[in-house]
Parts: sequence; structure tokens; C-alpha cells
Amino acid sequence: MDKLRVVLLFGGLSSEHSISCATAGGVLGAIDRDRFEVIPVGITRDGAFVLESDDPARFALDPGHLPEVVDNGSRVRWPESAASRELTVTDASGERSLGEVDVVFPILHGRFGEDGTVQGLLELVGLPYVGNGVLASALGMDKHFTKTALEAAGIPVAPWVTLTRAGLAADAELWNRRVHALGLPVFVKPARAGSSVGVTRVSDWSELDAALEVAFAEDRTVLVEQAVPGREIEIAVLEGRDGVRVSVAGEVVVTGRDFYDFEAKYLDAPGVDLVCPAELGDGETFELERIARRAFEALGAEGLARVDVFLGDEGFVVNEINTMPGFTPISMFPTCWLNTGLSYPELIGELIDVGHTRGAR
Repeated sequence: MDKLRVVLLFGGLSSEHSISCATAGGVLGAIDRDRFEVIPVGITRDGAFVLESDDPARFALDPGHLPEVVDNGSRVRWPESAASRELTVTDASGERSLGEVDVVFPILHGRFGEDGTVQGLLELVGLPYVGNGVLASALGMDKHFTKTALEAAGIPVAPWVTLTRAGLAADAELWNRRVHALGLPVFVKPARAGSSVGVTRVSDWSELDAALEVAFAEDRTVLVEQAVPGREIEIAVLEGRDGVRVSVAGEVVVTGRDFYDFEAKYLDAPGVDLVCPAELGDGETFELERIARRAFEALGAEGLARVDVFLGDEGFVVNEINTMPGFTPISMFPTCWLNTGLSYPELIGELIDVGHTRGAR
């Protein structure tokens, strides 16, 4: 059987550039080379598409030196239309073909990658790709619209207020009254960012203005969200060869930090333990799986997602849905599938197969 030629697309313009690179390192080290031929394409922080190194160690996540895509002078060019799937690259030796592409695996986190923009590009040039389409990616990236869609589908979400600088300038008293009505503590978050970038826990109203500035530095729209007391549970959803299925759940146990922040997620900072599988009763497991499937359906998701919830006295409350969740070998999404019986290489292979098949249809 001929190998599938897979473009691994990573890096990007968002503040999660290094996390995307770390994910690329994990995938490069685990992908089945007997089945797949990999073309690593990086996006620099300035938006240039370059032919990258096929070396997993090059993108190891080191707290002292976060990996990134560096402009090496090469330029990868996508097909000009759906009539061709040929990729070309120009570098110091001239222009050459990289061959026809079977499927693109866009392991991009954050804006200009996870938000439907790259998915739209791939749709325009007729290239099959792994994961969610334009609409689900755009909805999942924007926390305000994610909550709006979930609430419309009858799925419980934490109360929130959405702010813009223009709105605050026009009537600061009104918006402050709405924010204060949420009570303390609250979380202040950029509407379109992930990996806990720009997120602040506010336990005193004197901290609010500084938290808003941190969030507005990431996005022009910011959410102030009521903190939900309870256990932090995550569950993975996969639209694979056998339809949509869910993994066992994992739990984020925060012991010495305010919340599960960027350093704890990716830089092995102390104060957080990841427990998988989480200890849940049969009824809780059934309800969590129902909510995860319903949330996946409400966003029109495809391929994969991670659904994050809080479990309190009143039951489950959905925090957010990640349409391209953290995908390093130690991230919760692959860890949940590993504990369900699906290894990291098998997970990668199934996602690529489904993306390729969907594109062929």
C-alpha cells in the first residue's frame, strides 16, 4: 500500500506558537512512518510558510527555551486551485516539487490556525485536512459564541459577561454593574485564546482593571466569567472510523496554584496533578458522556475535541470546548485516549485516516 503523504502544519501567529511546535515534535516522533510520509511545514510568527526539519528533538518543550519556527529562507507554496494537490518549495537551490498532498494535519493552536482561518484556506485549494471545519473551529475559538451555542442547546455553562474597550468607554458604570453581579471570584479571559494565555483569577475587585488589561492584550473581546466551585474534569471526543465516541475522563487536581495555568499545563510547574481516569460514579460518567456528545454536536464539530467541565453540587457545567486540544504526548487529550485503550500513534493514525477519507468524499 502506498504511503499517505501528510503535511504536518504547525507554528503560527498566535501566542500559542511554541505549544503548536511542541505538539509537532510529539507527532513527528510517534507517527507511523510505515504508513505515512511526512512533510513538516512551519508557519513563522510573521506568517511565512517554511519547510521545516523532520526532527522531533528540534521541537522539544524546554522551559528555558521554548521551540519555535524560524524563518530559514524557504517558502512553501500551496496549490493555486483545487485542480492540483501539488506542493512546491523554493529555497537556495531553487524551486522544486514536494509532491501531491493526500491530507493536511493542522496542529495549530489559537488564532490564525485553530479558528477556521487555515481551514478556510485548505477548503479553497481543495486539500483534505484533519479535524474541525471552518464553522466549528470559529465557534470553538471564541468563548462567547461557544457559550452562546451551548446555552441554546440546553447545555449548562458558567454565567459570564462579554466586554469590549468600546463598550466600557461608552458606559463603564453599566458594564461594571453587570460584572460585579457575577460575584467573586471571577476569571477574566480573552475571548479568542487558549492554553490559559491571558487568563487571570480575580478574588478582589481591585484586581479587575489589571486583569482586563492582560486579557485585552490578547484580544479585543474579553470575558468575565463566574468561578464555578467543583472538580475540573476533561473528556476527549473522537469522530473516528466507528463514528463519534468518547474517552474515559481525566481530572485536573489543583493543589498549590490559583488555577491550571500555562506553566502548569506545559512547563511542568508544581501544584497540579493530572489524574486519569477520574473517579466518577456510573451516573456521573453517563451524564458527562451525554454532555460531551451533545456539546460536540452543538458546535457541528468533526474529528476531535476536548470538552472541559466543572463538577459541582448542582452537576456538570461546561467550561469550554477545544477543537484542537493540546496534543503533546503528555497532554490530557491523548492521555484520556491512552487510558481508553488507544495509543498515541494509533490516535494520530486514526485522525489522519478519517480526515483523508472525509476529504475524498
